[in-house]
Amino acid sequence: MGLLGKFSRKKKQEPGANEPHNAIASAPAEPKQAEAQEQHAEAQEQHAVNEATGASAEPAFDPKKVTVVFVLGGPGAGKGTQCERLVRDYGFVHLSAGDLLRAEQQREGSQYGAMIADYIKEGKIVPMEVTVALLQNAIGEALAKQGATAAGHSVPDEHKDKWVDGKGRFLVDGFPRKMDQAIKFDETVCPSRFVLFLHCTEAVMLERLLERGKTSGRADDNVESIKKRFQTFVDTSMPVVEHYRQQDRVVEVDSIASVDDVYAQIKKAMDETFAKLGN
Repeated sequence: MGLLGKFSRKKKQEPGANEPHNAIASAPAEPKQAEAQEQHAEAQEQHAVNEATGASAEPAFDPKKVTVVFVLGGPGAGKGTQCERLVRDYGFVHLSAGDLLRAEQQREGSQYGAMIADYIKEGKIVPMEVTVALLQNAIGEALAKQGATAAGHSVPDEHKDKWVDGKGRFLVDGFPRKMDQAIKFDETVCPSRFVLFLHCTEAVMLERLLERGKTSGRADDNVESIKKRFQTFVDTSMPVVEHYRQQDRVVEVDSIASVDDVYAQIKKAMDETFAKLGN
């Protein structure tokens, strides 16, 4: 059983039903439960301290005008592939935390470039402040283009149909990866609406990533780095999913099937969720 097989979904089952082996799911098994609870408690404690001391400023963007949906899943779960379709059908702007970090790594003169490269190679999580700042800047730039449209200026094709109602909609892919990132983003950038969680087995994700590595040129698409990324996701990102699940803010979809079948599930779940939220 792989690392990700240590998790089992918190879903009702028929007596005697077996859980799928080797899968990322909803809640940590016993060895990780204490760690998950500790991360949740620390994040909540920091949130309380921020409120008590006034350290928590107003979010940079108004949640009435900006909708943020986090997209989480293990490495190779299909987040980027499915986000492309959601952009097409729902008018989202897709922001990949990983892509933003890699772009910053390559940017000439970046003070964070070497550090980001080291973290990505080791499968570790880049410091929160860097990732949150990059996401906030990207959202601001996209909204500025929307403002230019309102002022009568030309707008790039990819933004023409996205904000006919004056609202910005963002899919943030691969973020938050830790509890502190989740709290920091919600408090300082924009409160997220919910998490789209793509559940997938370790074996399928490994196969997808190794196939992608043949052409991607990414330094982390190799077996050693992939295994480190699996471990990091299990240890740090699954508690984030559980945190939002406790708030009834997780939309979970099995992403093992074909791209089309997975998207059909996602679209149905998203339609139901947005109808419930009145969005």
